[in-house]
Amino acid sequence: MTAKPTLAVVGATGAVGRVMLQILSQRADVWGEIRLFASRRSAGRKLTVRGEEVEVAALTEDAFAGVDVALFDVPEPVAAEWAPLAVARGAVVVDNSGAFRADPDVPLVVPEVNAHRVRNRPHGIVANPGATTLTMIVALAALHAEYGLRELVVSSYQAVSGAGRAGVETLRAQLSLVAGTELGTAPGDVRRAVGDSTGPFPEPVALNVVPWAGTAAEDGWSSEELRVRDETRRILSLPGLPVSVTCVRVPVVTTHSLTVHARFQGETGVAGAREILATAPGVVLCDDPAAGEFPTPADVVGTDPAWVGRLRRALDDPTALELFVCGDNLRKGAALNLVQIAELVARETAG
Repeated sequence: MTAKPTLAVVGATGAVGRVMLQILSQRADVWGEIRLFASRRSAGRKLTVRGEEVEVAALTEDAFAGVDVALFDVPEPVAAEWAPLAVARGAVVVDNSGAFRADPDVPLVVPEVNAHRVRNRPHGIVANPGATTLTMIVALAALHAEYGLRELVVSSYQAVSGAGRAGVETLRAQLSLVAGTELGTAPGDVRRAVGDSTGPFPEPVALNVVPWAGTAAEDGWSSEELRVRDETRRILSLPGLPVSVTCVRVPVVTTHSLTVHARFQGETGVAGAREILATAPGVVLCDDPAAGEFPTPADVVGTDPAWVGRLRRALDDPTALELFVCGDNLRKGAALNLVQIAELVARETAG
């Protein structure tokens, strides 16, 4: 019998890292040893995976000796430095940062959509798409396979956990400031109450929505908006697909939501689209607005699928569908997709 492959989780103490450990404990166990790594300040902590406590170690050049697959959830500069070192030691790296997503020689993989691409990794690295893209892409790919996507317009409603622990702490601190007050009734009153405590956001996020995520790019676009465009094109193998994205941060702790306007090659039908989405792997159709049934972050958080509702054919375009999608940005939007990719690599090891 072939020994089970050794897995390393780099960034194990972060929000996504901790969810990865939960998921690794819940899914079929295809791994031998699981090693946990984080920054030096986190070294020595113990975390539970598969029911056992494992001590977190600091990264060193020797850390990846004997590692078959390494899951990375670290900032881009850290991934750019350490992922090639892990590959040089013989590991396949699955990276959640943006360090390698735009590299044409690094496959960008969503197992329900393009699992075959995981085998073609000339640099030994597989990239995980961003959470915003992952929220919608499985449902969108299922519709594309039937109807042929030709244009996409998306607005995102992104949870603060997408900005990391600082985003969550900022929202909770701001909510404590505004709770039980009459704030939100006069221009600038929330801003004055919050002051400079906006954390990773340019404006208050409590009692507010902030139409910005990422960094400034050309012509008024944000890096996050361009990233969703580029990732969607790569995953669906549609390099010329017209895509327009507006990213908005909302006062939700975890779970991204998106409104999707998708135009297809020919006429669509709601009944056919329902059948496609109801049977698509990784998708749950929850769509009965008259009964108050549609996905919301409060109900979707902590679950794995993309939840789809508000499915309609566009009023003025018989080739277009409108839908609303929710997905936990820490699970399928990050940790679950990483683990699924790693399991594809593990199957190669098993022959």
